[in-house]
Amino acid sequence: MSTFTPTERTQVRRLPKRGAYDRETVFKILDEAFVCHVGFVVDGQPYVIPTNYGRAGEILYLHGSAASRMLRTLSEGIPVCVTVTLVDGLVLARSAFHHSANYRSVVILGTARLVTEPAEKMEALRLFTEHIMKGRWEQIRWPNEQEIKGTTVLALPIEEVSAKVRTGGPIDDEADYELPIWAGVLPLPVTPAAPVPDARLKAGIAAPENVARYSRADGSKQ
Repeated sequence: MSTFTPTERTQVRRLPKRGAYDRETVFKILDEAFVCHVGFVVDGQPYVIPTNYGRAGEILYLHGSAASRMLRTLSEGIPVCVTVTLVDGLVLARSAFHHSANYRSVVILGTARLVTEPAEKMEALRLFTEHIMKGRWEQIRWPNEQEIKGTTVLALPIEEVSAKVRTGGPIDDEADYELPIWAGVLPLPVTPAAPVPDARLKAGIAAPENVARYSRADGSKQ
């Protein structure tokens, strides 16, 4: 199927016309963003932790230190909510009330499983690296046994999920269109600056093409 089936928990209710459930929209947002926020509850206390991630098909991979309390807790199968947001622009209206932002967001609900199979774990580590920089995995030293052992990887199925998207300009009250106030959208593209070499970089090593001409919008997904 090309579309996820919305559930009682993922159906967009506030401004439902902004809701999206097709795989193309969901995956494009996940592949362009860098950081997700992981929400869960332990002993009645909510936590929301920012972290990086990677995606393979309909699985979202989370990773971190084997000592991570978040990952240890999630590996026990408690419910988790993962959100991702891209801010594309500031929507500046004529009134304070109608100011907004153009954005693309995804919410994933479910439970994560601990990845123990060595090949899947290594593939997840590759995905994390490629999510940051497409083509980087083949340019670097791969994780050794000790590094793999010290890393926990969780797999979260992308099944109960929805996206929400806002585009376009401000929507003012009709009377306010006559006010002498500038209104419109201020785009906020991700524009990388020139690469800064490491202080201990050996002489004669130039930044590879994927670093020198990096663009998030053209897709980090291989």
